[in-house]
Amino acid sequence: MQKTVLDTTEMRELFAAIAKLKTPREAKFFLRDLCTLAELKEMATRWQIAKSIKKDIPYRKIVKQTGASTATITRVANWLHHGMGGYRSMLQRLK
Repeated sequence: MQKTVLDTTEMRELFAAIAKLKTPREAKFFLRDLCTLAELKEMATRWQIAKSIKKDIPYRKIVKQTGASTATITRVANWLHHGMGGYRSMLQRLK
């Protein structure tokens, strides 16, 4: 089996560090140090898109609400429906 970018030592260590975060405040500080503001904004937008898609909000309305392109919305929808289940599990958990 071929090793993917998600299976590297560096990625496993990053995922383990994220899994140790205990509060939204810790997540805020860790992710702010780790990511640029643009990266954080993009992740927040994708999360809002996933939530909107789950609520069956039309893509055009999501474009207006988020300012995201239809390509980004389609990409998030694809990962939501056919990805590794990350969006689905978090949406379910936070329900």
